[in-house]
Amino acid sequence: MLYAGYTNEEADNALVESLGRYDNVVTASAANFVSAMVTEDDGLFYIDDYYVDSYDAPFEELAEVTTTGHINAMYDVDGIMRHAIHSVELPDGNVIYNFGYEIYKKYCDYHGLEADANPPVDKRNNWYISYSGKPGAYYDDFSFSDLMNGNIPAEIFADSVVLIGPYATGLMDHVVTAIEHSEVMYGVEYQANIVDAFLRDEFKQEVSDIPQLVALFAATFIITLLTYKQRVRKSTLLWLIIVGGYVAAAKIFYNNGYLLHALWIPAFATIIYVALIAFNYFKASKERRYITNVFKHYVAPEIVNELLKNKDALELGGKMTDIACIFVDIRGFTPMSELLTPPQVVEILNRYLDLTSRCIIKNGGTLDKFVGDATMAVFNAPLPQEDYIFKAVKTALDMVEESKALSEELQQKFGRTVQFGIGVHCGQAVVGNIGAAIRMDYTAIGDTVNTAARLESNALGGQILISRAVADALEGRIRATSLGNSIKLKGKSEDFEVLCLDGLMEE
Repeated sequence: MLYAGYTNEEADNALVESLGRYDNVVTASAANFVSAMVTEDDGLFYIDDYYVDSYDAPFEELAEVTTTGHINAMYDVDGIMRHAIHSVELPDGNVIYNFGYEIYKKYCDYHGLEADANPPVDKRNNWYISYSGKPGAYYDDFSFSDLMNGNIPAEIFADSVVLIGPYATGLMDHVVTAIEHSEVMYGVEYQANIVDAFLRDEFKQEVSDIPQLVALFAATFIITLLTYKQRVRKSTLLWLIIVGGYVAAAKIFYNNGYLLHALWIPAFATIIYVALIAFNYFKASKERRYITNVFKHYVAPEIVNELLKNKDALELGGKMTDIACIFVDIRGFTPMSELLTPPQVVEILNRYLDLTSRCIIKNGGTLDKFVGDATMAVFNAPLPQEDYIFKAVKTALDMVEESKALSEELQQKFGRTVQFGIGVHCGQAVVGNIGAAIRMDYTAIGDTVNTAARLESNALGGQILISRAVADALEGRIRATSLGNSIKLKGKSEDFEVLCLDGLMEE
């Protein structure tokens, strides 16, 4: 306890007389720190935030018979008590050492030991406390009043360090320590931890900020390099490795007497991790929207979506798939284009190709390609579809129906009109990316595709030709007129039956 002045002369004299019989008592003192302007010998001045303005020492008679040590302590900027002040230089030049250090020297002198514990201090004489006990660890339920009244045998304290201090929240003698943030530690326990650190000769050397800043910069660069453009799973794994590795390294350093900033690298790693995840997500989302919007002008939306979901779909190769294939061509377009201006030709062509595209997409088909004035579409690829053959036939009928109004409009505007010739066939085909590594098409190839093209080339304007395979697959659902083998398809046998699609059965 701090005895800074007379309170009761008779009691104080009795205290001095009692303590004077021994040479093993340390009393507390305290320096009062303020911010002050200090002028040096060369005339320069600076602001000292740790200037000792005054000093509260035990009253003179008590100071003569005891050793005194200061009990000053400074919180870190986050309000946690991590350090002890080893010594304080008073304005008169005298140096007062830490209360716990003076007790340690008394202990060593009593036991005939050498007081060689030397904590590493910074420029303000602060050293890091290696706490060994949490709040309450040193409280042995000894009441000071019981001690004074002789209710506690003196033998209990033999060869021990005894600290006398208050255990009362109202006296405001408590701190929040690094060993336990959620519970306050009373000042006497704080001093007990300091004494214990000296007795154990266990001090931690705080690594200077410069090498830690270099390590932080290097770690930040490595984290950014490794996690940039990475998938979330891989980035998370790298983040866990870096943070966990640093925490383990900090623990190893601590056990070997060196103290690192425990949160610098984990905090920055987490910030970078979250920032890059957000950045990559935003960038990927932006690129996805851009690619989708642009690519869909050239490739069927179904193909674009499949490529965005599965990067392996960009590799060359294909697989055998059951499809329905439809070919549409404009009849009479070539002679008409010779009579119209190029802008008029392009306008008419675009109007018809837009019509065919809309019909294909409306029925769930995949627009494969435009070949001049012809359109190719497939069904049941790249994604499986239910009733895909019927959807192909329905698409062909929609094209013929919608072309009537467009034909009348073009007849009135240009004095010319054209019609569709359509062919539909179903069967197996190789579906996939066909071409070269630098330029490929997602398309279907094989006899099924060739047959659909042959049917289209033989169809008259406004006519839809289908194969017997299509008619059998939709038996009872469509109306079709068999043309027998009257139409000879190139590459097909004499008995290949061709039918003219008249409409749907319900119509």
